[in-house]
This record gives sequence, C-alpha cells and structure tokens, in this order.
Amino acid sequence: MVRDSQAGSPGSAGSPESAGSPGSAGLHGSVVDRLGVQITSGAVPAGEVLRIEQLEARFGVSRSVVREAIRVLESMGMVSSRRRVGITVAPRACWNLFDPRIIAWRLDGPGRDEQLRELGELRRGLEPVAAHLAALRATPAQCGTLTGAVMQMAVHGKSGDLEAYLEADVLFHRTLLEASGNEMMGALSGVVAAVLAGRTHHHLMPARPEPAAIRWHAEVAQSVQAGDAAAAERAMRDIVDEATRAMLDPSSPSDAAPPAPPSILGP
Repeated sequence: MVRDSQAGSPGSAGSPESAGSPGSAGLHGSVVDRLGVQITSGAVPAGEVLRIEQLEARFGVSRSVVREAIRVLESMGMVSSRRRVGITVAPRACWNLFDPRIIAWRLDGPGRDEQLRELGELRRGLEPVAAHLAALRATPAQCGTLTGAVMQMAVHGKSGDLEAYLEADVLFHRTLLEASGNEMMGALSGVVAAVLAGRTHHHLMPARPEPAAIRWHAEVAQSVQAGDAAAAERAMRDIVDEATRAMLDPSSPSDAAPPAPPSILGP
C-alpha cells in the first residue's frame, strides 16, 4: 500500500530548479515528486506493485495525470509497467541515479548522509580533473565567465543572498565542466548543480558562505586563465573537500585559505 510522505518534498524548498529540474509543474509533476520521495525513502519499497486506481485515489488526480507521472518515473528507471501486473517499483540498481530529481529526493530522505558521501566522492573524482583540463582547453569567453561568476559569488556571499550566490556558483561549476572540453564531463553539470542546490536548500552551508571557498574559486578561475593546470586542479580539490566536509559536518569550521588572487577579488 502507498504511504504518503509530503514532508520535505523536493517540489518545495528542496528542489534544485537551478539544476534543470522541472519542479512540480502541474498535477503530474506533483505526483512525480511525491511518489518519487516515497520510493527513494523506501516508504514504497522495491518490488511493491501499485495500481492506477489506487494512485488516483491516493493523490486525488485523474487517471491521465497518474499515467503521465508513471511515464516520467518509468523513464527514470524507478518503476516498470506490465499489463495484468501493474506498476512495479524497481530496485535502486535500475534507477538513473544521475537524474537531478532523484538526487534531490534522496537528499530529502533518511539516506541523506550516504547520498552526500557518494556525491562528494563523485565530485572529487570529477571536478579536479575537469579543472586541470579546463586550464589547457578553456576559451577566453569561458575564462571570462568563470571570473564573472566568482565576482558575483563574492558580492552575494558578503550580502548573504544565498539564492543569488547559488546561481553564480552553479554557473561557475557548469562553465568549468564545459571548459574541460570533455562532453562526458559537461553532461554531469546537472548532477553538480543538484548537489549545490541541495546544500543550500537543506541548510548545509553557513548563512554567509565561507570566504575560504570563494578564494579557492577565485584561484581556480585565475589558474585556468593562466593555463596552470596543476594549480587549478589543486584549488578545485580544496573546494570539493571543503564542501563535502561542510555538508557532512556543518558545525566544523573551515581551514584557513590562501589569500585571494588580487586580479579577481581585489585587496
């Protein structure tokens, strides 16, 4: 039987809309979000069979809305539909774990710490290498975008506007992955954006972003522009390590950071 669990639905504050998630657009979007949370949390376990009629009654929507929601979840590998059997919840191994919506739903559930750890490990294996490659391949326009994003992060970090800071942070990391010149890395920008949005919307970062983190972003931007691959990789590893530590232990203070590169942040 389906158990409702609206609390903390990613259709509200936890949704990484800046990460490309459609959010709860329309009735079927709301059903997708609510059922997605229930499946990822284990409230609706793998192997459970759902019926269209049951979902209609549970969510108070029409059959066409339920069917559209099921099509979306099926495209994400979370359920499978078979005639005369019904809708079967798929095991986690079948899910598209890189889908930003699934990332958001898992961050809303009881396995959040495990998800944060896995995402931190993924980022550590991805972004420092992307920074290294970006220092070798970035275009002047991409270098300018990185620098501009850091400047916006500094401004919004000082004012405490976390949503504006998030927007600039997402732009920085998306541009860096694209600047790597590796399309496979660039395709994972939505995953990184979902992590950044989750950190903000789950209150896993301070009210005012750490100056150390902004300085490291500035160092990455400057190193990429200078073509210093080793320095770019090192600074990006510092960023990822600090972010992972802060998400897993928000009460732990950041380590001291090197001075900000003056060409970006000034004195």
